[in-house]
Formats: sequence, C-alpha cells, structure tokens
Amino acid sequence: MSHKKPKPLVKRMPKHRYEEELERLQIQLVSMQQWVVETGARVVVIFEGRDAAGKGGAIKRIVQYLNPRSARVVALPTPNDREKGQWYFQRYIEHLPTAGEIVLMDRSWYNRAGVERVMDYCTPEQYRRFLHQVPTFERMLVEDGIIVIKYWFSVSDEVQEERFHSRLNDPMRRWKLSDTDVVSITKWEDYSRAKDAMFEATDHADAPWWTIESDDKRAARLNAISHLLSQIPYEPRMPEEVEIPPRPAADDYERPAREQYKYVPDHAAELS
Repeated sequence: MSHKKPKPLVKRMPKHRYEEELERLQIQLVSMQQWVVETGARVVVIFEGRDAAGKGGAIKRIVQYLNPRSARVVALPTPNDREKGQWYFQRYIEHLPTAGEIVLMDRSWYNRAGVERVMDYCTPEQYRRFLHQVPTFERMLVEDGIIVIKYWFSVSDEVQEERFHSRLNDPMRRWKLSDTDVVSITKWEDYSRAKDAMFEATDHADAPWWTIESDDKRAARLNAISHLLSQIPYEPRMPEEVEIPPRPAADDYERPAREQYKYVPDHAAELS
C-alpha cells in the first residue's frame, strides 16, 4: 500500500527564482553589515508571530553569511527565579546591540503580550503595565540612536497545523514542537485577540509593526530581507582588496610521521 505525501496547502514560489533572489539579497546584507560596523550603527530586529510562522527560517537566511562577530541571534529561554524578580525589560536590555552590531531577536519582550497573556503566565496587572511601558521603552531606544524594527509573521491556521504535523514526523525538527505549540491550536482565537490588543497598544510611529504573510516561506524570507534592507540607511560597501602572496619555497622542515597523531575515522569513505 503506497502512502502519498499530501499536497501542500500553499503553492510556493519556484525554487530557482527564490534561490537566485536570496543570493542577491544576502550579498546586500553583507554590504549593509559592513556599513553598520564602519559607522557604529546599532540595529535590533524583533521577530514575532504565531508558532511555526517561519521566524526561525527567516532569521537563519539573514545571518547565514554575516560576520558573527557583529551579528547576534538572541533567543532567550524561560526566565529563571532571579529574572522573574527583575523589572520585566531588564534581562532583554543586556542583549541590546552595542556600536557596530546587529541583534536579531527570535521572540522578545513581546512574550508578555502573547504567550504569557494567553497562557496566564503573568498577572493582568503585569500585562497592563507592560502594554503601558512598551512604547516609552522603545522610544528611549530610538531616541538613543538604536534602529528598532519589528516584524510579525502571519500564518493561517491550516498552514500552521500542516507545519506542526510535519515537525511531528521529522526527527530533526521534532524539538521545535513543544506542548505550548500544540496548545496554541486550541487557543487560536485567544492568540488573535492578544495580537490585536498588542498591535493597538504598541504600533507607534517610532517602532511600528510590519506584518509579513508567511504561508509561503520562500516569499516570506525574501520579503523580510528586502524590507529589512530598506529600513537601514546604509551605503553599499565594497570589501577591501586582498592580495594573496605567493607561497614561499619549502625549507628543511620535516613533518612528523602520521602515526604519531590520532585521526577521525573516515566514515564518509564507507558510504562510497
């Protein structure tokens, strides 16, 4: 009995067109990062959205060729007891960018307006205080010269469920499917209301929300990178020319016998 793979719910853009444009945009990202380093700019990009909306995949393509010395991904775990006793924004502040640095936040302080609100991980008073403080907090960042960009990845309920099932049957991505993710299916409307309230309170001129339709992951990644580049006033930078010198002639150095060293077994050779 044959088991056919179900047809995807969304027709994705052609792979060759996607890869061609992705390469072009990633080259621009490298140039943009060089401008950030040279000018001492500070950039923080927030990625929010429903579970399985494609945030992680977009972040991965953005940082793929960037220099990790000046581009960081921040994905904080559940706060510990000490952090729970801090001012809510405190543990995020230490991860903000310094001069010449780009920080990409895979979820952020907006956890309080989303999962914490829906799952009752915070009190109503903590939630109200958060929505009141966020615009002021973000304006302080912008006034200090930090470029703040906020993205919301929007995915339909059908596609989200499809991706959950895909993760369930994939041993390399099973870790992405948590109990909280599964519960989000039954709380779809609650998350919708929380998102609407969050947008109403925190979509301000200094740091507006930008929505990315992400049922088509390929299109969403290209749209995110293209828009990100448009939000940073960088000037194209060409890498400095490097001249590789000729290798000098060998001297009287003699390499020790190979038998003196331990080598990793050639697993790849066994496959061929």
